[in-house]
This record gives sequence, structure tokens and C-alpha cells, in this order.
Amino acid sequence: MIRVIVIDDEPLALRQMELYVGKVPFLTLVSACRSAAAAAPFLEQADALFLDINMPDLSGMDFIKSLPHPPAVIFTTAYSEYAVEGFRVNAVDYLLKPFSFKEFLASCEKLCAHLEMKAAVSARETDPILHFKADYRTVNVDIHKIVYVESMSEYIRLFLSDSDTPLVVLYSLKHLIGQLPPERFMRIHRSYIVALGHIAEASRTSVRLDNGKTLPVGESYRPAFAEYLASC
Repeated sequence: MIRVIVIDDEPLALRQMELYVGKVPFLTLVSACRSAAAAAPFLEQADALFLDINMPDLSGMDFIKSLPHPPAVIFTTAYSEYAVEGFRVNAVDYLLKPFSFKEFLASCEKLCAHLEMKAAVSARETDPILHFKADYRTVNVDIHKIVYVESMSEYIRLFLSDSDTPLVVLYSLKHLIGQLPPERFMRIHRSYIVALGHIAEASRTSVRLDNGKTLPVGESYRPAFAEYLASC
């Protein structure tokens, strides 16, 4: 069940949102508020906000920007010019008034997918141990110790911060990258995954790690890597 707060200064719009929330089986309404200030006491109980942007005293956009750890947010507004700014603050979706229940439900499904992905990433962080078979034994690797990983045909070499010798296991980079938290690791080449926290210097075509190793950035991986660099 996803716990939500609805915030809108217009009574009719607020009532419609309450009715819409009541029709979605995986939503539960924590509170319906006519201002951001009224919603503030309930924030810790909520997974997500349906938030109007144009409100007196404090706009929805300014409110979400003021929160150090905001819940997921879907903006609701009659003004389309706020769409770009909404996505800049990582809004899950943007509903342009007046919107139908069908449009509302589609946004709720996006919200559900977003929270499920966030929970999966959190679970990987909670249990940071990977298990590999090597030399007829099981080796446990703490992902926090991975500096980079190199592909060698059907094998991979894991270079760890606490070992001078890489661990060689029968595994694939494609499988491994799906098990690593994307906010901590990135595949930069068909042969390399790097721990982003170990990058000392970076350019469009290469990275130098804090252990002195320089790795290439593959051409097909450069757009995603450039996007990451721009966000830093």
C-alpha cells in the first residue's frame, strides 16, 4: 500500500483528488490539505505527494525544493509551463488539470514502479554482499570494496580495495551490473565496470581511479557517462 498526501488550495480539486485516491486499491490517503504548511506534520507518514504547484503563501515547487528528503511527488497544475521545472526536481509525473481518472491512474502506476525500483536499490544497499563460486568454494565480496571489474571472456576479475590480487570468477559483466546499485557503479566499457566513488579524474574518453589505474570509456557508453559527469 502506498501512503499519499494530497495538497491543493482549491476545495473542489482537493475533493476530486480524494475521490480518485479512494478508487485506486494500492493507495491509502494519509491527509488531504489545502496548503503545504498544513501537510508538513504528515510528511513522515507518506510515501508520496500529489502536489498542486500554484498555491498562495508557498508554492508546491518551492515546498518540495525546501525538503531535505522529500517523498516521491506527482505535480498537479493547470499550467503546462511548470512541466520542465517539475522534472528537474525528479518528479515522478506531472498531471495537467483538468485530468481524467484514467490519466490519474496511469500516474499512480508510474509511482508504483518508481517506489518498487527505489526499494530494490535500497535492498541491495542493505545487503551489500555478493556471493561467487571460485575454486570449488564460495567467496563473499562486499560491494563497498569493489574498485573496478574487468571482463575476460567468460570470466571477470574483481579488483578490491583490500587486496593486491584480483578475484577471478566465472561470471558476466551483464549479470553483475544488474546486481550492483546504479548510484554507486557504472559500466563504462564492454570490458569494465567502475565504482563511481573511486574515480579520481574523468574525461569523455577515460577515467583514472584512485589506485592509479586508467580505464577507457567505450564509445557506446559515453553519452550515459557524460550525463553522469554533468550531474556531479
